[in-house]
Amino acid sequence: MNATGSDGFLLLLKGLMRPLVRTLISRGVTAPAFYKLLKSVYVDVAYEEFRLGGTAPTDSRVSLLTGVHRRDVRAILSSDDDAWKTARGKSATFATVLSQWMTRPEYQDDTGQPISLPKTSENSPNFEALVREINTDIRPRTILDELTRQDLVHESADGLLRISEGAFTGPRSDHDKLVFFAANVGDHLAAASQNLLSDDAPFLERAVFYNRLSPASVDQIEEHAGQLAQNMLETLNAQSSVLQQTDQDGTGAKERYRLGVYFYREPSSADPSKPKDETSETEN
Repeated sequence: MNATGSDGFLLLLKGLMRPLVRTLISRGVTAPAFYKLLKSVYVDVAYEEFRLGGTAPTDSRVSLLTGVHRRDVRAILSSDDDAWKTARGKSATFATVLSQWMTRPEYQDDTGQPISLPKTSENSPNFEALVREINTDIRPRTILDELTRQDLVHESADGLLRISEGAFTGPRSDHDKLVFFAANVGDHLAAASQNLLSDDAPFLERAVFYNRLSPASVDQIEEHAGQLAQNMLETLNAQSSVLQQTDQDGTGAKERYRLGVYFYREPSSADPSKPKDETSETEN
């Protein structure tokens, strides 16, 4: 990319960064603190993804690619901070437990709703057996405690475990919202970045955009969008659960996917004098 193209790209990034910076300021993250983090991400990405013939780049090459001083490159690469990977892995395990509970036939009643589960039992589906099928590295009690803390699962007076309403609306605690935010936005940005860098867009990325609508009209659209999205997600959740059960013992079961849905609205600054056909679009 030439200098002019690079400058233009940076100008476009300004719009992309505004929502993130607003979040950072709201969280008390200053520009120097963010730059320190950004340096480490630059170094990690250059080291992991810009290898030549599978050979790890030298500190000098990482410095050349990123503009980070070689002394800092060495310090960053020698550190071992994978806390975010651990948090994301745990979040994925919790989500998988709930997903399997909601979709597998043996964990559903005659109407297709998830049944209540005993913590453990020899003769019926139970929570401990469900967890053991998904993850043998984390104790079922640990997962139950965490799901209870997040108000995703609750124990009734009869001692049975039931999925809470919160499991259908997303995480509630601040920490879990942050993990969800990083995973969701991270994967969306990864897909968009790959589409930008490739000649042929490899990932599904579509959006519909309209302005000059009344709040009442957007209310209707938002409600309808929520219904359509929920139906789609539940359908794919059920399909994915079945396929995961089929694939989990195979040697090729090494991929993951994420399909996200979002809806955003704000007051429009559109010029009412513009023709209507300039105020709507479907984007790739």
